[in-house]
Amino acid sequence: MPQTLTRAPARATAEAFGKVSNLEEIYALLATLDIENGWAKREPSMWPRPRQNFVPAHWSYGPAKAALEAAGRYINTELAERRNLILANPIPGNTYATVRTLVAAYQMVKAGETARSHRHTANALRLVLDTAPGTYTVVDGRKIPMVRGDVLLTPNWCWHAHANESPADAYWMDILDVPTVHLLNPMFFEHHEEGLEPVTGTDEQGAFRYAFADSVVRLEAATDIAPGRREIALLNPQGGPAMATVGLSVTRLEPGVKLVQEPSTASAVMAVIEGGGTAEIDGKTITWTRGDAIACPAGLAQTVTAQSRCYLLHATDEPLMRALGWLRPIPAV
Repeated sequence: MPQTLTRAPARATAEAFGKVSNLEEIYALLATLDIENGWAKREPSMWPRPRQNFVPAHWSYGPAKAALEAAGRYINTELAERRNLILANPIPGNTYATVRTLVAAYQMVKAGETARSHRHTANALRLVLDTAPGTYTVVDGRKIPMVRGDVLLTPNWCWHAHANESPADAYWMDILDVPTVHLLNPMFFEHHEEGLEPVTGTDEQGAFRYAFADSVVRLEAATDIAPGRREIALLNPQGGPAMATVGLSVTRLEPGVKLVQEPSTASAVMAVIEGGGTAEIDGKTITWTRGDAIACPAGLAQTVTAQSRCYLLHATDEPLMRALGWLRPIPAV
């Protein structure tokens, strides 16, 4: 039976609006022009305080590491651009973002493997979890070692590849601002034409690497913010945030010490470099240990308590919120 095409309604003319006798007729004419009235909106476009639909969530490194090990038997670097596991916030309809502006993932490169060079407009960083000597990343031609606890950067549009010349599989956590790029839409991505970017030098202590050993030394020299709590910011060489959209800090907590953060418009991912403890976020209790990731959505108070000496990495969108004039506390209702 032939299909019947439905003719779109004719677009309203100025003269048609002059003949209306009620609001319903105005609404019907506006619909033909793809115009919504601004006085009887279906949903409000502004509200008195930020709405929060992302929830606090926790991912354990142990099961994720085992899953990657199992996947490594079937997924190679030819089949997948990167062998990783996305930490998607468990809210309806979400399959990607960890918090509204950031995504975290666990990644593995097997012994003897190389993940080819690519670049993208999203900013990325990685917290090294388990590697052996001989594992490294190449960022814009600079060969950078990957040592447990290190934080490595691949800023916007930098070529980067990963190689594992050690006898052990390598694991780390990635954190990227891809959800922000998706929202604003300036996403570009491309592979290196040679497959692997040529190495032009090494970068043991350059702008792309925050060695954990250096962070420990800096924390030893830092003054307590509160008894048993010290914190350092990981800044770029010019003194600003690590990347334009992502700020990084490392906190050291002694056993029993609490870190209390009041609600604000900033979202963050907390990654555990060393140690264990608990977190209370929006009435949810989370028990965490080394390598775990925690989603800390905007608008929610957080209390983190150390059960042993711990080192925590916070990746936050505070620099983006501050640059736009949107960083502010959110008072309790």
